[in-house]
Amino acid sequence: MLMAMAVMMTGCENNFDAKIYGSLMQGQYPSTESEYVSYMMTCYMPFNTTFTYTINDGTGMHGWYIATGGDIRFFDSTSDIMAPGYSRCNGEWLQLSKADYENCIHYWRGWVSDDSSPNHFMKTAEITRFTEIISVLEKAPEEVLSSEKKNSLLGEARLCRGMMLYYLLHVYGPVPVILDPALVFDDMAQRTTVRPTLEQMCSYVYDDLSYAAENAPEIQTDKGRYTRDYARFCLMRHCLNEGSHMTGYYDKGLQMFNELKGKYELFKGGANPCADLYKNANKFNCEIIMAVSCDPLADGSPKHGNANILSMCTVPWDASDRDPNGNPTVFYPQNGGWQAFYNVAKKFYDGFEDKDLRKRLIVTEWWTKSGEKITPNDLGTKWDGYICNKFPIETSGSFQGTDIPIARWADALLMFAELSVRKTNAAPSADAVDAVNQVRRRAGLGDLSGSDISSAEGFLNAILTERGHELFYEGCRKIDLIRFNRYARDTKKVKGLVPTRQYVPLPNYAIEAARANGCELDQYYTRPDWDFDRSQAQGM
Repeated sequence: MLMAMAVMMTGCENNFDAKIYGSLMQGQYPSTESEYVSYMMTCYMPFNTTFTYTINDGTGMHGWYIATGGDIRFFDSTSDIMAPGYSRCNGEWLQLSKADYENCIHYWRGWVSDDSSPNHFMKTAEITRFTEIISVLEKAPEEVLSSEKKNSLLGEARLCRGMMLYYLLHVYGPVPVILDPALVFDDMAQRTTVRPTLEQMCSYVYDDLSYAAENAPEIQTDKGRYTRDYARFCLMRHCLNEGSHMTGYYDKGLQMFNELKGKYELFKGGANPCADLYKNANKFNCEIIMAVSCDPLADGSPKHGNANILSMCTVPWDASDRDPNGNPTVFYPQNGGWQAFYNVAKKFYDGFEDKDLRKRLIVTEWWTKSGEKITPNDLGTKWDGYICNKFPIETSGSFQGTDIPIARWADALLMFAELSVRKTNAAPSADAVDAVNQVRRRAGLGDLSGSDISSAEGFLNAILTERGHELFYEGCRKIDLIRFNRYARDTKKVKGLVPTRQYVPLPNYAIEAARANGCELDQYYTRPDWDFDRSQAQGM
């Protein structure tokens, strides 16, 4: 800035005087309500679907919902949904599809353009930034921000921070973070942080989401901005995941469900409601609690809004939008994708009941651009697994404008049923059974069998199956399997491989930096019951 001012004041034009129209001096921004709102909106950046974003210094990061590197890559492709991508993947795409995390220790500090090191650990620094933003909001003078407006903005910011903590927990296990505003600019505190305990990390997430559930806006005029109901959904999910070791979490999760109840219902429109609920014409329908709002004209650039790029990662490049007779295929009018980096494993597909409408969202044969028909007989050579067509192709561009649901009523119903039984550890209530059956009926299926509902164990197993069939490629599966302590076993059944780890290890540079500051940062983390799951899988 000083150099620019010097140039302006010493320019060759005689009457060219410097004019200072404002200032960006530290401590003077934000100073108006609109500036506080803009400042808070920084917290949304990791939750967009542009290819990269940058909050702090350094290279751009991938957000949590971008298909190339976010929740799908870490929680779906590494699970029993996907077969290893031997014929269509390479490098880290192949490694993660095999649930092999050993190379993750070598991941770089940022994100490289070819996606060879999908590293989210740098988001721990963004937690520090969020803490600073929250502190600034808390100190906003009342003559600029009313208490109601301040609490509302804080609700959004803490919901974003809570979900950042949530996703980091499920990628790496507990991670070192700074949540005390007094330590934001403390260099020594930043250099000497260590992993918190699981209980501490769970409390961090719980506290932020609880605040958001009480203070975030009830209604947003801007689609895609977070609401109190979304906070309730997120808190419900967190309480379900951690209720087995955190006192009162199951009760809190059920409370959140009751606060959502009556506001949402399963979408039942169209010939196949399980497909039509995702279409552009049905954005933010009665089932959607929250979604990433996408634009059909988006191209992955931060300037052009969010895009749903999943089809680029599921459809092979050589897939044709027309068959040899000129008839449109399911890929019309997009044509081929980037590559089939993600697939639906045949063994996972075979687990669907024949009449399940959700089964129709999976493509089991396709035509190449050269006129060759690829069938299940070609699995293992010309493709690795079936094609996910959950978000139907509707536009001719490379990306789709279909919204990406991140909170649906179907998920809430299944979570309610599971919470109810985990709390009592007894056979399910009529309400819990009905919640699951509602989801099944919408999928064209009959009610659960007597054996499914006669015991807590049988009901929980039925729920896990139902969640897989309802929520595949929505970023939930690995988290679900770990909650059931079946990640190793169920993944082995499909992939033929035991996951090398339960969580991604921290990169070497973080371990080395901590050691240089006299601090030991544990590179690996597992939950206490992982050894049993893994040993059982190895014996299969």
